[in-house]
Amino acid sequence: MIRAGLPELTAFVAIAEQRSFSGAARALGVSPSALSHSMRGLEARLELRLFNRTTRSVALTEAGEQLFHRVQPLLGDLESAVNEVTSERNTPTGSIRLSASESSFKLLIRQVIPQFLETNPQIHIECVADSRLVDIVADGFDAGIRLYDDVPRDMIAVRFGPDVRFAAVASPQYLARHLAPKAPHDLKAHRCIRFRFASGTLFRWDLDHLGRSASLDVDGPMTMDNINLMTEAALAGIGIAWVPEHQVEEHVQAGRLINVLPEWGPYYPGACLYYPANRHPPMALRMFAEAVREWARGNE
Repeated sequence: MIRAGLPELTAFVAIAEQRSFSGAARALGVSPSALSHSMRGLEARLELRLFNRTTRSVALTEAGEQLFHRVQPLLGDLESAVNEVTSERNTPTGSIRLSASESSFKLLIRQVIPQFLETNPQIHIECVADSRLVDIVADGFDAGIRLYDDVPRDMIAVRFGPDVRFAAVASPQYLARHLAPKAPHDLKAHRCIRFRFASGTLFRWDLDHLGRSASLDVDGPMTMDNINLMTEAALAGIGIAWVPEHQVEEHVQAGRLINVLPEWGPYYPGACLYYPANRHPPMALRMFAEAVREWARGNE
């Protein structure tokens, strides 16, 4: 029977996560040479190459990727089990790695995270802002934040954000040079600021009013992957941006932007914290999810 010890598997996961022997060695408190020797022994016993090594980089082989995706969640579950056994006599500890867009993080940073971290000083939260719809399990995240409709069905979802309405906004300077659209099809003649997901997909403009709908593939001078920058482009008079209404509410109220088709903005179910339903979540994540639920219940 082929055997791999827990220290070796822990070292393997650390190298895979860091994509570096030296980085993993620092994280584990061992020397790079000891780590390299351990991995050579593991590869010899498995009769598999787990890493492709060069002088500058370390990458997983196909076999290494398969082993990493199986072992990483198991080690996480083992760490959670140990933490739970000692939780009654120790201060809660652990790390929570979250993936979300920049705008999705803002509400939690303003309303939930400060009190949570003050109450649980030994818990660390890592926020990775990314516009992609990432696979949180494959990419090593504990949880993610998305609009409810985008959450995979095999996940536990904790709703906390209000419904999101989209708006087509432009600056007064832009509208002084271009006749304001009166219906969705008029947008085809306008300079529109588009959003592209990291996957390469362009975001379509789906408008809705009194049972009528329009799905548009607009055109324009700019395409961006950041909603905040789209807002800046609209403020600069470059064109019309299709963005969440709450992102531009202050600008609209101040007259810096104008909602050109206010009755056509569709609503989408709001943001959710989500994590795998088929894995036992770490104690720190369970505590954070409950804090999010409590805040959401208090704001229903």
